[in-house]
Amino acid sequence: MSVFIEAHDLKKTYRVGKIDVPALRGISFQVERGEFVTVVGPSGSGKSTLFYLLGGLTRADSGSVTIDGVDFATLSDGERTKLRKRKIGFVFQKFNLLPTLSARANIDIAGDIAGISRPDPAHFKKITELLGIDRRLDHRPSELSGGEQQRVALARALINRPAIVLADEPTGNLDSRNSEIVLNMLRQSNKELGQTVLMITHNPEAAEYGDRIIHMRDGQIVGPDEDPQWAPHHPAARVGS
Repeated sequence: MSVFIEAHDLKKTYRVGKIDVPALRGISFQVERGEFVTVVGPSGSGKSTLFYLLGGLTRADSGSVTIDGVDFATLSDGERTKLRKRKIGFVFQKFNLLPTLSARANIDIAGDIAGISRPDPAHFKKITELLGIDRRLDHRPSELSGGEQQRVALARALINRPAIVLADEPTGNLDSRNSEIVLNMLRQSNKELGQTVLMITHNPEAAEYGDRIIHMRDGQIVGPDEDPQWAPHHPAARVGS
């Protein structure tokens, strides 16, 4: 495998009133093509800021993000938008579905944004059946459960076969059954379609779906024993229990 995503010395500080609040304090790591990497850490650790930087949704104060050999910092806003459309599928905790559109139209809109007239019908059928939403496609978001809405959002992220899937707390608002469906689908898309998956989560059990876990705390990468939400679940913590 080859390096597909690379973050180098990423730093980001937000201004809150008259106070500077560091969100990232020099993050560096690599993700290989086809890897499923999870990023875990407590609230305020900088996970979501990292997500927005890796997706090109905001800019770092310093450092670089390279996707498939292309440095986001060298691109204009328009060029970054084109790269996102071509290569990245996003899954957000809050679903971000358009309320006036049906589930089918919410999925189809991903193709419209990327300049693809219609998704491949066989792929569309496979994704929606695996996610268990194939009989709910004519319903609007208000007529769907939270779990169904998130599965529609995941289908939208996967439908164009993006090279990278970035998922920010995709199971944060879901019960255990729907969480398992979403996580298994992410795992399957990673294995069967070769998609590189990077998932942000606070849930140690969800994190274990990945090939590798990156732990964050206070804007930095730390070891598992330094992550208070992870340590009780780490194999080393269960030895002798």
